[in-house]
Amino acid sequence: MSDRYFPRQFLRHCNIAAVAGGAPPVLVGSPYCRVQGFGRNHPLAIPRVATVLRLCEELGWVDESSLHEAPAADLASLVRFHDHEYVTALRDADAAGQVTAAVRERFGFGTLENPLFPGVFTRAATAVGGSILAAELALDGRVVFHPAGGTHHGRPGRASGFCYFNDPVFAILTLLEHGVQRVLYVDLDAHHGDGVQEAFAGNPAVLTISVHEDGRWPHSGAADDTGGGNAVNLPVPPGFNDSELEFLLQPRVLPAAEAFKPQAVVITCGTDALDGDPLSRLALSNGALWSAVERLVEPVGPAVVLGGGGYNPWTLARCWTGLWGRLSGRDIPATLPSTAARILAELQCDLVDDEDVRPEWLTTLADSPNVGAVREEVRDLVATHERRRLHELA
Repeated sequence: MSDRYFPRQFLRHCNIAAVAGGAPPVLVGSPYCRVQGFGRNHPLAIPRVATVLRLCEELGWVDESSLHEAPAADLASLVRFHDHEYVTALRDADAAGQVTAAVRERFGFGTLENPLFPGVFTRAATAVGGSILAAELALDGRVVFHPAGGTHHGRPGRASGFCYFNDPVFAILTLLEHGVQRVLYVDLDAHHGDGVQEAFAGNPAVLTISVHEDGRWPHSGAADDTGGGNAVNLPVPPGFNDSELEFLLQPRVLPAAEAFKPQAVVITCGTDALDGDPLSRLALSNGALWSAVERLVEPVGPAVVLGGGGYNPWTLARCWTGLWGRLSGRDIPATLPSTAARILAELQCDLVDDEDVRPEWLTTLADSPNVGAVREEVRDLVATHERRRLHELA
């Protein structure tokens, strides 16, 4: 990675041992989280983080000390990773409310995938500002949850996969710039974290691990893709269940993370890996994701947990609300109080048919565990990585 992405002038020593005590967890939000974006007829044109914040407030899980407002990243911050021409083109198109064919072709926005809608620039810049803030707060040894983050497909000069900027990259850069020497990035979204892997390809200060659905867009992240030597990719089959995630965690993900000896961790926890998401075919319960995040965070200390994909508003809201509850030490209620349940009952989504809305999505936070057989595809995936590891040690 060039100095453009890893500017030496920002580097300074950070005494990681001093933050080992851990400060209270923090939730990062913003007014933009409460406003629906992406126009109409888009998978992200659903209530997402707004519902999470409403549920957390209704449950009494946030207050002035735990909820921090994300600022919008300024131009100088954005061009630490993104091309200046790209950033200004998105800013100017948002201000004008239109995009030319040449700009659309070059930069990838103003399309059905990455639409131009009012406020798109500030909304994307606020996701970056939130992840920068989250990383700065995490340096105190705390866990910071920024559910509006996780835009892991963004490229330096192009929008991609509903992502205009790449806020996980900025979380990692911020940690590195403050003297953290090794950052672990784990992506649990159903889609490969391609933009983050490419941003840090070959950088020994960052290890990226991605667990994603095999054959799903962006059709990258094959098992033999090492991203320049510092990436672990675990493409899993449709129907991937809790038992199979545990099978991956124990022999592969957790040992790889431990061997790297990270001083901070950044996690993208997309809810499209859950059973019931309309844009993937994985079948995890939210409890499996909560457990995976907790086990990745616990031994490290400074931790930034981001949102990511997720296109079922019920499973998303329940997952991220429960994740904040677990991270902040709350007990997950067996049944939601009626005032919280009404928030879930109000949700709508064109991608989920009414008859497919499960009763438990309206009354609870925690899914029932989805245990099952560990299939040969998953066993073979672990065996392949183990053979590679032994070969590298030989």
